Amino acid sequence: VQLQASGGGLVQAGGSLRLSCIASAFSSYAMGWFRQAPGKEHEIVAAINWDSSNTYYAEPVKGRFTISRDNAKNTVYLQMNSLKPDDTAVYYCATGTTRWIPSTRREDYYYWGQGTLVTVSS
Repeated sequence: VQLQASGGGLVQAGGSLRLSCIASAFSSYAMGWFRQAPGKEHEIVAAINWDSSNTYYAEPVKGRFTISRDNAKNTVYLQMNSLKPDDTAVYYCATGTTRWIPSTRREDYYYWGQGTLVTVSS
């Protein structure tokens, strides 16, 4: 499975972006968005299980980001609102080995996209 992330860019603080991640084949597994800021550890942002019945959000993005997926289009989205400079990072999508649990662990994700850069200016 190949994943192609897009939608990153430069936005002012308080603005919005929507990231998309298209899979080359249908994934019946959980999908997640991770990010890595310069000089910081790779971290989970949000995850969604295969039928969208269960989601996870990291504390810093709760209430501002929304993860969703359209299995008919093999696509997962990350709607990011009220962006802050601290959200600046390369965002990666991934699909993994769990179905019902939106795992937060990197080791549960086997296929990764190439990353899309989000820059939030103050």
